[in-house]
Amino acid sequence: MTSTDQEFTTIREMCDTFDVTPRTLRFYEQKELLAPRREGQKRLFTRRDRARLKLILRGKRFGFSLEEIRQLLDLYDTGDQQYTQMKETLAVASERLAAMQAQRDELDQAIDDLREQMDWVRNILRSIEPATKAAE
Repeated sequence: MTSTDQEFTTIREMCDTFDVTPRTLRFYEQKELLAPRREGQKRLFTRRDRARLKLILRGKRFGFSLEEIRQLLDLYDTGDQQYTQMKETLAVASERLAAMQAQRDELDQAIDDLREQMDWVRNILRSIEPATKAAE
């Protein structure tokens, strides 16, 4: 392997490594989340692109918008050893965590309500079941 082979990753390798489609990578490139090197029609991804894609996928998993992810990734180059980037990431993550917890609380309440309704229906069925059997 040459040093170029070790430094760059093809679109196919990126897709295989991160379980994404070429369309996904092109979309992230269009949204300025990734900036692969271009050689004609060929896209070559750097280690930085690989690291960014890993962060993009993690951010998506946590429910961050692509715009939030782009803004956080763009803070990498502020020259303060990523202090600003990490501080902003923590702030956005804290907001997202609070939203996720609120969603979980709402879902827990809905589950409890559904169980209560199901129990109510079961009780109704039990109360009318003997009458149905007696009529047969």
